[in-house]
Amino acid sequence: MEYDLKIVTPDKVAFDGKAERLVARSVDGDVCILARHVNYMTALSIGQVKVRKAGEDFRVASCSGGTLIVTNGSVLLIASTFEWADEIDIERAQRAKEKAEKRMQDKATDYEMRVAEFKLKRALNRLSTGMK
Repeated sequence: MEYDLKIVTPDKVAFDGKAERLVARSVDGDVCILARHVNYMTALSIGQVKVRKAGEDFRVASCSGGTLIVTNGSVLLIASTFEWADEIDIERAQRAKEKAEKRMQDKATDYEMRVAEFKLKRALNRLSTGMK
């Protein structure tokens, strides 16, 4: 069984169509959405999102947070950033990882450290997703 799925970011519509299954990383752990899922809403964390259309393999993406909403059988994923694995620039992600690691080694304020940690997690997720 399929349902309507829309994945949006501030910059684009990443997906708008039918899906059979969605797996995403919420702040409480991974969640899987199938057809007929109860109405639901959760905050997303940095992690991979997997989308499967009927009869196809999963398509994998890197997501750096947002909101997942299931309403009356339709699913909306609003992501801060969202990149399909085949769209990820590995070299850019590697540079972002190195920059965040350097920032964490420097003497930084608590705020700067939290920002660097977030950027490191995002870069590592992009690298992990893009290298599959």
